[in-house]
Amino acid sequence: MNSLIAAGLLTLAIAGAAPQETAAVDKVDLIEVNHLYDQQGRHVIDQLIFYDWDSSHGRFQVRAWRLIKSPGQMPQRDWSKDAYVSYWRDMHVMRRVYASRIRETWTTYDPEVLEREVLPIEYRQELSQAAPTRRRVAAN
Repeated sequence: MNSLIAAGLLTLAIAGAAPQETAAVDKVDLIEVNHLYDQQGRHVIDQLIFYDWDSSHGRFQVRAWRLIKSPGQMPQRDWSKDAYVSYWRDMHVMRRVYASRIRETWTTYDPEVLEREVLPIEYRQELSQAAPTRRRVAAN
């Protein structure tokens, strides 16, 4: 066998053996980038708050939230889908959340905590809980 072909087959075998994750994908109506400050103006946290439109109450309702742990989590415009997308590793799952709208806020109160008075956490839909899938190579 030609050494070039053998090298190509080895490369394919190694690439096929590497585990590949698929992302858990969610669609929400609004992503809020919230910067929370205390009463003295000191920065506390940055968070993403995901909302769905509640037509029965005519308002956005919190679905879920996540701390922003890296700049890569910030929503970016995805022109191919005409939406904004936030993509990050959420514990053991790669996660991708799309929204048609985003907003950025700077507050001295936590909007997500305040929303718990309207809809307690246990009644929220939350984001997908899909487990990551990995491709496996069959043993010969």
